[in-house]
Order: sequence, then structure tokens, then C-alpha cells
Amino acid sequence: MEFFEDKVRPLLIEHCYECHSAEHKIKGGLQLDHRAGWETGGDSGPALVPGDPAASLVLRAVSYEDRDLKMPPRQKLPEAAVAILRDWIAAGAPDPRLEVPGDPANAAAASASRSGIPWSFQPLAAPTADTRRPAVRDAAWPRDPVDDHILAALEKEGMVPVNDAAPEALMRRVFFDLTGLPPSAEELADAGSQSYETLVDRLLASDAFAERWAQHWLDLTRFAESSGGGRTLPFKDAWRFRDYVIDSIRRDIPLNRMIAEHLAGDLLPAANDGERGRQLTATAFLALGATNYEEQDKGVLRMDIIDEQLETIGRSFMGLTIGCARCHDHKFDPITARDYYALAGILGSTQTLKDYTSNVGHWVDLPLPMDAALAAAVGQKEDRLAGLQAELTRTTALAKKEKPSGSFALARNAVAADQLPGIVVDETAATLVGAWKTSTFHPGYIGKGYLHDKEAGKGTASATFVPRIAEAGRYEVRVAYTSGADRAKNVPVHILHADGEEDLSFDESVPPPVEGRFVSLGTFRFEKDGAGFILVSNEGTSGVVTLDAIQLVSEKDRAAAAAPERPDAPPSSADIIRKLQAEIKSVKAAPPFRPETMGVSEVPEPADCRIHIRGNIRNLGESVPRGFIAAAGVPGVSPVPANQSGRVQLAEWITHPANPLTARVMVNRVWMHLFGEGLVRSVDNFGNSGEAPSHPLLLDHLAADFIADGWSLRKLVRRLVLTRTYQLASLPAPDPRHAAWQARDPDNRLLWRAHRRRLDVNAMRDAILTVSGRLDRRLLGPNVEAGSIDSNSAEAQTLEYNYVFTDLRRSLYSPAFRNKRLEFFEHFDFADINGPIGQRTRGTIVPQALYFLNHPFLLTESQAAAARLMQRSSGASAGESINWLWRSILGRLPSESEARHALEFLQAPADEGQAIDPETRYARLIQTLFASADFRFLD
Repeated sequence: MEFFEDKVRPLLIEHCYECHSAEHKIKGGLQLDHRAGWETGGDSGPALVPGDPAASLVLRAVSYEDRDLKMPPRQKLPEAAVAILRDWIAAGAPDPRLEVPGDPANAAAASASRSGIPWSFQPLAAPTADTRRPAVRDAAWPRDPVDDHILAALEKEGMVPVNDAAPEALMRRVFFDLTGLPPSAEELADAGSQSYETLVDRLLASDAFAERWAQHWLDLTRFAESSGGGRTLPFKDAWRFRDYVIDSIRRDIPLNRMIAEHLAGDLLPAANDGERGRQLTATAFLALGATNYEEQDKGVLRMDIIDEQLETIGRSFMGLTIGCARCHDHKFDPITARDYYALAGILGSTQTLKDYTSNVGHWVDLPLPMDAALAAAVGQKEDRLAGLQAELTRTTALAKKEKPSGSFALARNAVAADQLPGIVVDETAATLVGAWKTSTFHPGYIGKGYLHDKEAGKGTASATFVPRIAEAGRYEVRVAYTSGADRAKNVPVHILHADGEEDLSFDESVPPPVEGRFVSLGTFRFEKDGAGFILVSNEGTSGVVTLDAIQLVSEKDRAAAAAPERPDAPPSSADIIRKLQAEIKSVKAAPPFRPETMGVSEVPEPADCRIHIRGNIRNLGESVPRGFIAAAGVPGVSPVPANQSGRVQLAEWITHPANPLTARVMVNRVWMHLFGEGLVRSVDNFGNSGEAPSHPLLLDHLAADFIADGWSLRKLVRRLVLTRTYQLASLPAPDPRHAAWQARDPDNRLLWRAHRRRLDVNAMRDAILTVSGRLDRRLLGPNVEAGSIDSNSAEAQTLEYNYVFTDLRRSLYSPAFRNKRLEFFEHFDFADINGPIGQRTRGTIVPQALYFLNHPFLLTESQAAAARLMQRSSGASAGESINWLWRSILGRLPSESEARHALEFLQAPADEGQAIDPETRYARLIQTLFASADFRFLD
């Protein structure tokens, strides 16, 4: 449904409603402005077959496959739009438009639905002496008012809670819930040495608690380290936002403060440079969304970014699907299009892109405060770079003024490629991407002509030359081009050679210094029949890019052809230019680096936003003053000043104690992480189409207490895990009443027992690495080498797709690329990070079992765990080792039958006469335990 609202409905409105809607006209009997319209179809029958794009008439029409059926008739839809319709149909054509446009009864019903205020918009019910602790019959059972609410609801249904969880089960539960890591076998064996409350306080004070709950927050803020899309760009500084979240939770920064810093950290007062840096980093929240930076229509790009930001803010912090109001008043909730564009004006007055003119957009990089020593070192580096750049500019200017003679004399005659020495690959043999044009205007070219990019399509044109290397060795790489004053000065070249890769550039405004045809890019080693190539593109260039051929000249051929030089001859301008370019590149690549963060800033002239009728950026209606959702009005929130974006006021409105949504949503999310399901099970949807709370008064009281406690996550978590309700058994002792209770409350909404939950993939991977002894516990810091993530380099385009995940840090630190994830994550429901993840899915598929049986990660870690066991238990009996394994992996001792079977397996005769060493036997046993349901599930 989200895909329909975000992609399909706007497409239908823009391209189809003019001829197939009640508001305009209905041609061919086909109405596409409601579900029944396409189900019934027009004169030619049903318009589409859900789940079967190939059999759908509408897809055949928009694809222009039938010469007699082409829709829209004036112009074919863009391929991206056709793909959206194909994906929608393939997904079953979800469509919420049940009302028939023009039907007065439906119009009245829709109006009534929008005017009805959902429960979540109502003020919080303040706790009173009577409501804080509802009367219960078993007054000895509750330990906290939370327990009173749960018990009262159960007693009302004639039910009672089950027995408490076994100590080992509770210990494993609270370890994973609070830290995402398992208790050690030694901690489990020593469980009775400290009170449960003391254990909880120890876990809450640990760095592991901050890391575990930071992951929940990163899920919610759709944290990623790449932009997604076809040409995905790496977010080189996204790791700073991750570290900010970990540090904030470690310091128990109030959640309302974190939200305010996310939205307006750059505008909030700061006591010192450290706080200023934190707050700037927090605004990366607004820049981390999935973005197609290659979108050429910058108006569309800007509005898509605003829409993504609003949808994330709404779902993450208030449980609202604000994005549904981009094209029309919300169909279910009291959010109007005016509300949407009032909020859009705030974010439209915020600088989220570096500029709105570049061919490929870029986020805003904000410089971070530095201490005196780093500032001095960075200053020295930048002064040196400035001097080198000035010298390069001066030398380049002199080279242009030099009379073309000697090595700078331009070639005047065309020459065939086979008449030149070395290996020559003409542009006709290159693999071309983009709109290159062949020309013969300037003489002196190689072959039949040369290419130029028409000074258009910047970032979309490239040429890849693959030389055939007959003999391994070192070769000078040259590129042929035609020069001119209008030529680009920074043409990028990417060279793959036997020793690695190089990113270089050359200046086409300077005459070719080698033989009047070529510029030398340096000498590199190539293998015979190797995989080397030279790729030239127009990425990031300003001016015309021309391209003729590449030439590789071996060192042997160069030595033979070299003319004797006077030892005292001064270097040429071309030599000086190449030396300066190489030195500049070397200095830039070396530390220290000026620290930067992704973020946002204010635009110079904030402005209100006009309503985009039907979501179309070019069909504008009235201007709407910047503001908030009217139905969720909060008294006392400051109005948006004319000279400010309004982000400070937006943060104030969202986190105001009188806003009934935010505290409810936050408390419900914490409850869901600890109990398995939220009091409101639709954790991201607190609107009319979401679920109602199972215990509404409890939710309100928890939200009120959360506000009173200063929005402290740590206090809320501590309170909930100390409740009697949290400590119930998930697999209770047998009781004849349970069958009746299960029939009455199969979903356990009343919490008469604890939910048995599957560990999320982070906890599973971290637990496996903990048992193997290979978990890297380093805290904070980047997770990919900084030097390999320059978002403007050619290498950045392949970083994500070619990335090999080898790190052993906690899963929180595994690179969060949008197109490629750690394989473990892909199998076990990490979920799509293109949007907020309030609650991860819990799918069960065959590849999950196969992963535990066959994947090299499981085999390697099982072997490492076995080696660790053998080392630590030298002299221990097999029974003691088995006990240690069961406690370490499953959090309990083995049953009698489990211990017997394990011992039989370890002592079994060799397979087919081939001896198996004890370590290998233990590795197989460990892998079996990892693959068991008892490891994957939390009791």
C-alpha cells in the first residue's frame, strides 16, 4: 500500500486520470481512479490481472507493444514509470481506493473518516490515584503499577499469569534484550551470586547496552551508508551518526533531546565545541534517506527528498503516514494536504543538497569543530595544497602561452592506429556509454575521427579501453585528445593495472604535450592477457570532453626511441604539470583530514511552500504558511519566524509534552523490543488504519511517566524489565487451564505468558562470534577504510557492489549498504533500510536452515569455538565440556537425553574407518547447537 501511495497513485493521476477518471472524462469505458474501475475494465475487458503483468492489458498498452493499443496516445511513458506499473501488478496490484469517485455516499463517508480524531490524537490520560494501580484480587503478585494493569485485564477475563521464568531463561532473556549478547557459561553458573536488580543495573551501565539500543534507533532512523539506486553513492561520513547515537544512549541523553538534535541540531545553542559537533552530526538524520542523486529534474529531486524526510519523521517519531497527504488529503487520518505542505515548507527551507544544478547531486558536508592541534595540522596541509594548486595554475597558464613547438607542437595530420608505436586502442574499439558524438573537425586525430561529449550529459558518458597485452611489463599510458580553450580541465581517468587501481585526471585545455597528440598518465605494470583497462569519463567536468585513443608504450620501446637529452636541460611545462598533479593527489590522500559530517543547514531565504496539486511539482495551488498538523495542535508552540526554516519549532512541536503522539510511540517501541509485541501492535501506524492499544490506560500512564522521568530510555527500560510481567515464563509449567486461555487469547494480547521470540540477526551473529571467541569488541569508529570512500571518485561507484564483508565487530558496525548487505542479514530479516524499520519481519524460509548447515561463516566459527573449547578445557571431562557448550550457546544445561546423545556423538566410531579428531567432532556438535531452534529463539 505504501508503494501504491508513493509511486502508483501519483503516476496514475499524472498520466491516466485525464482520460480515465470521473473528474475529467472516461474514455473507452475504463475508469482508473478507483479499484473497481480497473477490475471491471472498459470496452476491452479487465485492465489488469493482479500478479500477472504479462496478461495485463494496461501494461501492454503503456509498453507500446501493440501498434493498435498505445497509451497514453501522445507519448510513451518513461521506462521508469512502466517499471513501476509492472512491479505494482506483479505484487498483486494493492489498491486502497475502494470508494467510487462521484458517489455522494462515499464522499460523505470519506469526509467523516478524515474528520474523526483517532485515539492517538487525544490527550494523554493523566495518572490518578484510582487509575495508576487498578484494583486486583491477587494484590501480592504485582511489583509495579505495570503489573497491576496487566493483572487487572487478565482477572477481568477469568485468567491469571503463568509461573515466573526459570532463572537461566530469565538471565538469557535480559542479557539479549539489554545488550544483544549472551551471558557466558560462567555467568550462568554463578547466576545466584547477585540479585536480578543488580544484574540489570550492571547491564544498563555497559557499553553493550548502548550498542544494542543504538541499533534499534538506527533501524528507526533508516540508517544506511549508501544512497541506494543504480549508481549508489557511499555516505563516507555516515558512521559519525551511528557513533553519535551510541554515545547518546551511553550517556542517557533524553530521547526528546535526540529528536530535537536530529531535526535542528545545527540551530540549537551549544555550550562548547564538543556539543556543537554532536549536534551537527545529529542532523545527518535528515540526509541519510534513500536518494536518487542522478535525478535530472532537480525540482522532482528536491520534492522527493522532502517527501522522504516527512514520511520518516512521521513514522519514526509519531507513528503517522504523513506521505499519504502529498497528493490528496489523507484517506484515513486527519492529515490534510495543507498540513503536508505546511510541513514541506519547513524542510523546503532547509539546505539538504549541496546545490541544485550539478548533474549528480550531493548531500551537504558540514565541517566539524577541531581541537587546536588538529586544526593546526589541517591548516598546514591546506596551506600546502593551496600553494601547490597556485603553482599548477601558474604553470598551466604559462604552458598555454608557450609557442607550440617541440613536444607541444600539435599534430596536423590524421594517422592510422597501426602506424603508431606500442599498443594503440582507437575510440572505435572502446566500450562507450552515454551520448558521445564522432567528429573530424580538428585535424591530427588517430583513425577516422575522435569523440566529444557535446558538453552535455555530465556524469553519464564514459569510454572503456581494454588493451591486449602480449608481453607482461611496465607500460606508459597515454591518452589522445584534441585541445582547446573550451575544453574540460579535469577529465577523470580510472586505470586498472596489475598492481591495483589509479584515479587520475588531465587538462584538455592544454595542448597534448606528447607528440602533439597524447598526454602521459604515468607508467604502470600490466600482465600478459590481464584484466587491465583505462576508463575515461565526463564525470564532474565543466567544459567539452574530447577523446581519441589510448596508447601503451613499453619501457623497452621508450628507451629505444628516446632521443639523447642534455643532462642540464630544464624540465618541460608538461613534466612540471604532471609532477604537481601527482603531488597534489598524494597530499590530499594523506592525513590529517578535516573532519566532516553529513547534515543540513538553513537556506538564505526561507519560504512557504505552495500546494502541489495531485503531487505534481508543476501544478501549483495556493501557498501554505509553514506549520504543523492542525489536528495534533499543541498549545504554546512558537510560530515559525519568517526568517527561519521552522525546524526548531518543528522539533518543539514533536517533542512537546502536550503532543499526545510522540511519547506514546516511543514507549510503545520500547515495550515491543522487551516484550515481543507492542501494546499497539502496528508500531509504525497510530492512525485509524492501525491497531488500537491492548491496554490503552497503561500506555498513557507509561507515556506520562516517561515524560516526567525526562524522556530517559534507561529509566524506562529498567522499570519494564523489573516488572513481574517481563519475568513470566514463555514455556510455562503444564496447567489444564492453558488450553482454554490459548483459545481465548491465541495472540497473547493480554500477556498471560511471555512471548517466545526469535533472536534478531544481529544478536545471532554476535552470539556466534562471542562463543567462538572472535568477536571484536572495539567501540565506535569507522567500519570501512576512509581512504576507499571518496564519493566523487570512480572507485566509489563499485565500492558497494564489490565489497567483501570480513569484519568481526558487532553487527551494529557491519557496513549498512542499501544494495548489498552481509549475507547473514539478507537471510534473517534485517529488513529494507530504505525506510524506518519499527519492527523487523520474522520470516521462516528454507535458506535459513541451509545457511546454518553450509555457510562458511558457520563452519569457520564452529571450528574456532571448538579450538577455544579445547584450549580452555584441557583436562576437563567430556561431560563438563558439554555442559559448557550448552550454557554458552543455549543458555542452559543439557537435559539428560541431550547430554547422553552428545556424549555418544563425541565418542562414536570413525566414519568408514577414517579417524575424526576431537576438535572436529566438537566443531560439528557446536554447529548443530547453532542450527537448533533453542539457539535461535529466546524463551
